[in-house]
Amino acid sequence: MSGRAYPLFEIAQMILKKPERHAVVLSIKKKSDGTPVQPLFTCALDETLWLSEAEAAKHILDHHFATFYQVEKVPVDPPKGTYTFVAQCGMSGVILGPPNHHDYQNQLRRLHAERFSRMPFDAFKARVKIVRDEAVVKQWIEQQSFKAEYVCLNVPEALKLPSREEVEKHFREVHFSNLVRPVETLSLSQTAVKAVRNPELLRLIRNSYDTQRRFPLQIATLLSQQFASRGLQFFKVNKTVTHVAVARPHYLDLDTNVVSDGVKRIVNFINATAGCTRRQLFDALVPGALPPAGEAPAAPAPAEGAAPAEGGAAPAPVEKAAISPELQAFVADLHWLIHQGHVIEFATGVMETAKRPAPRPVKAAPAQAQAQAASPSAAAPAAPIADMPTPGEAEGTPEAGEAVTSSPIAAPSATHAEESEPGTEPAAS
Repeated sequence: MSGRAYPLFEIAQMILKKPERHAVVLSIKKKSDGTPVQPLFTCALDETLWLSEAEAAKHILDHHFATFYQVEKVPVDPPKGTYTFVAQCGMSGVILGPPNHHDYQNQLRRLHAERFSRMPFDAFKARVKIVRDEAVVKQWIEQQSFKAEYVCLNVPEALKLPSREEVEKHFREVHFSNLVRPVETLSLSQTAVKAVRNPELLRLIRNSYDTQRRFPLQIATLLSQQFASRGLQFFKVNKTVTHVAVARPHYLDLDTNVVSDGVKRIVNFINATAGCTRRQLFDALVPGALPPAGEAPAAPAPAEGAAPAEGGAAPAPVEKAAISPELQAFVADLHWLIHQGHVIEFATGVMETAKRPAPRPVKAAPAQAQAQAASPSAAAPAAPIADMPTPGEAEGTPEAGEAVTSSPIAAPSATHAEESEPGTEPAAS
């Protein structure tokens, strides 16, 4: 609505600054037979994502175990014999029991699978220490005097399971299919991204964020599609920075086009003032139209029927400032110039006029070209240097601020094609 020209990629960076302005979309890739290269699963309890069913099941049993099972301790006979030392995990502090106990290897592998599965088993086993403290040995004996039984919850019939292995088997048979489902595409908010626990997915999301922050091509492409559907136009400034605005730059020749005196004054002032801003333009051509810098504008009149101010006194009516015909004409001329592309007002506030396009080189007539080829010794009049095109200048290339892209977004190429010598193949880029 303002008609200003904004750098497209700066808008993309602005969207990346706040998480509520964008989403992360994860999609799987498929093989030629239609099967996914890497499946993706989501948990219905907390919307977390996992790369395998085993990871999802382990996550639910670790974090939502009390939703499905209740642990009861049943007293049993303590282990017989005399024990003077026990093995203890050096990282978690879990007492595993004497190494010669019949259940020691099961306890060791169960602890590794539940808490330290990412660590090699030999490295985990090396962190186990032998403790000869009598209090620690007594604590292990007390733990072995009770047996854990698991009561199944949220099932039609009461059921008790004797071991954790039976719990995992029961969970997969009864609850797993209702809680974990495969997905092909999923859009995640920033809250859902923070809930991702899989390290590979976190690394993928982090790399995508870093790539977009360096060069937000994905977001800029989506933005260009949205802007183009609303009738906005794209152009490049200095042949590098893509801008989006209400109109492309369009040079206005005051010598050949009939325009009003007000339009001429605006164009001439912007051309004569380097870094011209809207305030400078108003202060020079319509003095007093804008309030002084730093002064707040007058408060608008309250709406009809509004509640009185605190204290019961009704606010005094404020008369609306009248706009002079000169100011109305000036604003209309400036609005027309901006929306026609004759004047570009950038997001920084700087205003420029569209530059005159470079003259196109004159092509020789076919007959004249053939005559010159037939008699190369014929002397041709030398063309003035000022009329000769500069080497490498494209035909009809506009000046900076006038070049227009053929598509909303053009990705920068990594290499540039070099001009090939006559008789050689062009260099690949």
